[in-house]
Amino acid sequence: MKIVVLAGGTSTERDISIVSGTGICRALRSRGHQAILIDVFCGAAQTDVDQAFSEDYDVDEAVSYIKSFNPSLPELIRGRKSFWGPKVLSLCEAADIVFLALHGKNGEDGRVQATFDLMGIPYTGAGYLSSGMAMDKAITKKLFWQQGVPTPRGFSFSRQDPFQYPDQHDMDFPVVVKTCCGGSSVGVYIVHQRQEYENALKLAFGYEEFVVVEEYIKGREYTMAVVNGKAYPIVEIAPKEGFYDYKNKYQPGSTVEICPAPLEEETADTMTRIALDAYRALDLEAYARFDFILNDKGKIYCLEANTLPGMTPTSLIPQEAEALGMDYADLCEELMRVSSRRCVWKD
Repeated sequence: MKIVVLAGGTSTERDISIVSGTGICRALRSRGHQAILIDVFCGAAQTDVDQAFSEDYDVDEAVSYIKSFNPSLPELIRGRKSFWGPKVLSLCEAADIVFLALHGKNGEDGRVQATFDLMGIPYTGAGYLSSGMAMDKAITKKLFWQQGVPTPRGFSFSRQDPFQYPDQHDMDFPVVVKTCCGGSSVGVYIVHQRQEYENALKLAFGYEEFVVVEEYIKGREYTMAVVNGKAYPIVEIAPKEGFYDYKNKYQPGSTVEICPAPLEEETADTMTRIALDAYRALDLEAYARFDFILNDKGKIYCLEANTLPGMTPTSLIPQEAEALGMDYADLCEELMRVSSRRCVWKD
């Protein structure tokens, strides 16, 4: 198959996306696919559509080309009107499917997916609407509450709204302040008193227009994927220091991850049921990964959904797949298989 692996972009998770995309591209080429790696914003070194999917494609060269834009990216963003890089859409149209290795804004939030739907381009992952809902943590929480998915209490407001404090919503410190649409725990702060709270909001509003404030639930952290409506094994996440932030997610050795998680059968069954309920609440399809907290009283809280979970060497969904007997390349092919999307604009 001719496959475009779309990575990079302009979000705070650009570097992680490049790592995910590199691994996916190598894995797919190892299975005989004509996979190429393209930066959605900066384009590809090879812009000749007829020659792009060549047998002697050099993944290392593609990665170097994409990374070469990193120093000048802010300037490029200021000077560009279009999000799409040179020839990106032409190359995606020429592919049999686009494997989305994008993370964060303008990649995981449904905008790219909506464009592909209108152009009739098949891609991996959830559709545009469920991607957008899952990316917005405020909308996710509202849907979880409505559908009976247990999730921490909280509220959201924008930079333009009157300043809001937890006690106005019958909440006490500590609380968690997080950007509404961020990922990889960028812009997430656990705060214990008023001054910390005000400082955290200033930092969070530096990333985005909207923030979510939710009650802090102390407990053990877990995650699990749902692929095509099937729950994968649960992973316990135990950071050696602090919480599961950006450093602990991606720096090897920072976190102990156990898969399958050592949980009592009843607890594991309940967490699985909640994950499937969350998958349905957001009207998801193809695949997603869900994050949980289990408190010391045995109550499970679903924190959020990730519709394009990381595929780096330290990422979690590859570990879950391995527990099922699938290697990394098997997983990549499975995610493509469950993501066959039709041309929805004709519906």
